[in-house]
Amino acid sequence: MKIILGNKAYSSWSMRGWLALKQSGLPFTEEVVSLYDDAWTARRMQPDIAPSAGKVPILWDGDIAVWESLAIVDYLADKVGQDHFWPADGAARAFARSIATEMHGGFADLRGACPTNFRRVFPPKPIDAAVQANIDRIVHLWSEALTRFGGDGGFLFGKFGAADIMYAPVTTRFTTYSLPLPQFALDYCRRVQAQPFVKEWLDAAHKEEWVIEKFEQQG
Repeated sequence: MKIILGNKAYSSWSMRGWLALKQSGLPFTEEVVSLYDDAWTARRMQPDIAPSAGKVPILWDGDIAVWESLAIVDYLADKVGQDHFWPADGAARAFARSIATEMHGGFADLRGACPTNFRRVFPPKPIDAAVQANIDRIVHLWSEALTRFGGDGGFLFGKFGAADIMYAPVTTRFTTYSLPLPQFALDYCRRVQAQPFVKEWLDAAHKEEWVIEKFEQQG
């Protein structure tokens, strides 16, 4: 299998797809392409990216193309077993799928105000009500998952899984923009960022030489 990714310093969706592959335990190769540079317009129309309408990540398994990070999770879970990604308990699995899907389609205000930059930490600044509402919702979901299903595992549903993969870039958004969080949420962010797969991605992001100036400004 091969996954095509955007810049490791900036592409939160690429991170999710890559983490899903690492979680699966299946062998794969990767190609990292630089987004938004002079070559990107032509590169995104090439046959290996075109099926996803020029979006990354895109996973190739032979001649099968899979894009959208949550679809990649589900495709890999079908190959290696659902228990690699989702909790076995029915109630926990339903909640995990719900919050993972909410992350996939929601929190637009947080995304817009706090673009991904895995290698920067900006000083705190005032945030508007819509962004705060997104933060409050995420913190609430984390609290419910950790309290009801987390046990002693440290992650949302005990062991690291699909829900943690979907929220991993959010933990770095909170860190990058020094957003105020309750202590339990800060602790969860630290645990996610110390998880070996996540740490490997973040280390690679710090070593990457590409710079996209629009994501280097706090705004």
